[in-house]
Amino acid sequence: MEGLKMPYSPQGCHGGKVLLPLLSSRFCPMTRFPFRPIPHSSSYSDPTRRSFSIFEPGVNPGGRKHVHFSRKASTQPVTEELTEKQSEDLLSSGNSIRQRFLNFYASRGHKLLPSASLVPEDPTVLLTIAGMLQFKPIFLGKVQREVPRATTAQRCIRTNDVENVGRTARHHTFFEMLGNFSFGDYFKKEAIKWAWELSTVELGLPAERLWISVFEDDDEAFNIWHNEVGVPAERIKRMGEEDNFWTSGVTGPCGPCSEIYYDFHPERGHSDADLGDDTRFIEFYNLVFMQFNKKDDGTLEPLKQKNIDTGMGLERVARILQNVPNNYETDLIYPIIKKAAELANVSYALANEQTKLKLKIIGDHMRAVVFLISDGVIPSNIGRGYVVRRLIRRVVRTGRLLGIKGDGQGNLEGEFTPIIAERVIELSSQIDLEVKDRRSRILEEVRREESRFVQTLERGEKLLEEMIAGALSVPRENGTLPCIAGKDAFLLYDTYGFPVEITIEVAEEQGITVDMDGFNVEMEKQRRQSQAAHNAVKLEVADTAELTESISDTEFLGYDMLSARAVVKSLLVDGKSVIQVPQGSSVEVLLDRTPFYAESGGQIGDHGLLYVTESENQRTAVVEITDVQKSMGNIFVHRGTIKEGLLEVGKEVEATVDAKLRQGAKVHHTATHLLQSALKKVIGQETSQAGSLVEFDRLRFDFNFHRQLRSEELQEIERLINSWIGDAILLQTKVMPLAEAKSVGAIAMFGEKYGEEVRVVEVPGVSMELCGGTHVSNTSEIRGFKIIEEQGIASGVRRIEAVAGDAFIEYVTSRDYHMKQLCSTLKAKAEEVTARVENLLEELRTARNEVSALRSKAAVYKASVMAEKAFLVGNSTKIRVLVESMEDTDADALKSAAEYLLEALEDPAAIVLGSSPGDGKVSLVTAFSPGIVKLGIQAGKFIGPIAKICGGGGGGRPNFAQAGGRKPENLQDALEKAKSELVSILSEKAS
Repeated sequence: MEGLKMPYSPQGCHGGKVLLPLLSSRFCPMTRFPFRPIPHSSSYSDPTRRSFSIFEPGVNPGGRKHVHFSRKASTQPVTEELTEKQSEDLLSSGNSIRQRFLNFYASRGHKLLPSASLVPEDPTVLLTIAGMLQFKPIFLGKVQREVPRATTAQRCIRTNDVENVGRTARHHTFFEMLGNFSFGDYFKKEAIKWAWELSTVELGLPAERLWISVFEDDDEAFNIWHNEVGVPAERIKRMGEEDNFWTSGVTGPCGPCSEIYYDFHPERGHSDADLGDDTRFIEFYNLVFMQFNKKDDGTLEPLKQKNIDTGMGLERVARILQNVPNNYETDLIYPIIKKAAELANVSYALANEQTKLKLKIIGDHMRAVVFLISDGVIPSNIGRGYVVRRLIRRVVRTGRLLGIKGDGQGNLEGEFTPIIAERVIELSSQIDLEVKDRRSRILEEVRREESRFVQTLERGEKLLEEMIAGALSVPRENGTLPCIAGKDAFLLYDTYGFPVEITIEVAEEQGITVDMDGFNVEMEKQRRQSQAAHNAVKLEVADTAELTESISDTEFLGYDMLSARAVVKSLLVDGKSVIQVPQGSSVEVLLDRTPFYAESGGQIGDHGLLYVTESENQRTAVVEITDVQKSMGNIFVHRGTIKEGLLEVGKEVEATVDAKLRQGAKVHHTATHLLQSALKKVIGQETSQAGSLVEFDRLRFDFNFHRQLRSEELQEIERLINSWIGDAILLQTKVMPLAEAKSVGAIAMFGEKYGEEVRVVEVPGVSMELCGGTHVSNTSEIRGFKIIEEQGIASGVRRIEAVAGDAFIEYVTSRDYHMKQLCSTLKAKAEEVTARVENLLEELRTARNEVSALRSKAAVYKASVMAEKAFLVGNSTKIRVLVESMEDTDADALKSAAEYLLEALEDPAAIVLGSSPGDGKVSLVTAFSPGIVKLGIQAGKFIGPIAKICGGGGGGRPNFAQAGGRKPENLQDALEKAKSELVSILSEKAS
């Protein structure tokens, strides 16, 4: 379901967050009090209503206004004991709306499920963009439903229309989608009637202000709304496929939509009413009736299981109930805006529209940033990390434009984003309880990212100003707009950290475009260089739903045994279901039960063999398994090759895991748990896992930290882990409810999705984690642990690679061998090697310096002879010019020669020297005396175009500049160009 009508973004649900317990009617007596928002028309009044004040920004100094409620429409009387603040919280606050929605559907048999992470499981989507995303496998028939109906309050991120944030009343990057879902249970009638009851009774929206849209051919939905609910026909609009028909793709589940709109101006009447008019209507509830399957030829066939997928925008409903002009001024966002306004020393109520726009951008973006970082997304230049970095940098630049200086606490050099992030965290408790637990990490990430951006921002801004000036200076023809080159925009992005969207925004303010095609070319070059391989399980069959029905989840036996009898339930070749597979073929085998571990939790899948035996233990087929993956929920896919015989569906096999490789995986997985505990002890409890890989012969552990680990810290980490190994600690494994596991302190791994029952692996006194991986029974089995490398892989993310077990022994043995070889070569003891190498390096540095000095002297001698070739330019002022090649002189010596000539020729003088020192390199030096610089000629700007002839570039100061290139064959042409340019420019300046 697309949710409310926001443009779709191809971005890309795991994990679970525990919502607050449902409030029963005993503890929430006012939840069914019908709220009646007053219209924006000042002429509206009703003497039968009582009033009290609720929050609304910018109305008066007290920040409150009167809102009226109807006594006669109430299902429960208003008690005088109910305070103003309680009434506000119960009736119209964002937290109250969220809870009332969930309570409403929970009371109608819906299972309350937690919001999925903003980092989804779906590999086709970068971020969680809709409430239905975590249920997509169920809707597509790939996973069997666990409950017939569910309700959620889902955190979502959409950045495809970020430029509209603050400019419209409803666009956001972060928002909450309240949803109710039916998986083949109820359908249109119940969905429509409950949506109407929720809106008009539970939330108290006046029925006469609600309009309905239905798909143009959906007579069933129209009749339910009109005949059974009672909505007048003139307030039901039939709309086309673009607006009111949802599809999951080119083929697959699809169906008509029906939406509920709130009318802010009913006085405008019914004739010619346009539901797309944002000044009058806001869509706040979207119902999708998933009833068809779209086939390859475009025809629609009814689904066996019809589903309901809905979305109610929390921010939009809060705007209606709180009677404010836009979503930003609700209690969900306005406190953040208010904090930004305080830092900028401005009043939101008195601000002009441009200032309000900037404050809205900060309020919106910081919500998104806080929840993304909480869910493990760290600022970087790729993927999800780039989304966070882009949003933070928009906030920083916007804050600077508002005049925010420092942290608001007297430190003008301090960062302001953590102050605003702190306000977001304070508001987060009823959205995600874990945000406050991650407070320190969130604040540190935004602080560091702001600090890093500010360091390059001024340089980047200056360069952008130069680019804009350059673009404006180029003559344009046929009314075309000035344009910044794609390479220049990429330079700003790649070197100075400017999101290209900011470059576009700044350029557009000056009436300049950006060559995005050129930018994308440069981006693609970088992407090809840095893109990591992405492994995804692909299980393509002619009818996935049919396969799902016939194949149940695989029973995993691998915790207790490495060999077991199993039955072949299905065979796949190239994604197609087959009955038998001959020798030599690659195959995917689905078994009813298996001892093979399927890749998950960072641990790779087991290797091993499948044997088919007949009578008297005669083997008739052997399958070598080299990978095991999970697909369609919990079905294990064994990938391998038929080494002998013929494998058929229905055959019984002996599934045997390679015991040595499994032991390697167990050793490294347990070592990973020890590593995380050691890291927390040595560098701080705030560090957390950001990813991991457990292989048979090594482990890789990514964690959040802002600097390189010192050598003594790495040594302490190794010492701790090896001491725990030496303590021979027995591991304990338990299965318990997720809530209980978290309450006893078990650590949940980022990137993992957990069910209601979880497996807890504990190394008593050391670590306790939720983990489905395989582990040793006793830490002594690990034998030893050694860190191979520690490095940074992204902003704020470090990586440790290490070995344990047999791999540890092999590593230490190999290192010992090489050390002995080095000791023999250097004729030194092991403890003397470092000092001996340092002495050799110092001798080498001294020798190189002596060679460099000799080369400089030789170059100066050549220059002294070359000085006679200088010629005069100009009439009134005589200028000495020298442009020559110095053959194979290196760059440093070339510089020395130019400095000598500049002094020898006296002022005014202009010198250009070039050389080809070898390896296909070109060196260029330009030196101008003060008299030349006074004429307005700068060496740094002069040398750049000359260096391009040699396939390079460069720059420098006005009086001295260096450049390089990769085309020595063009050196002579470059020097000739330099000579002609100098003669032309200087002749004109000196005449």
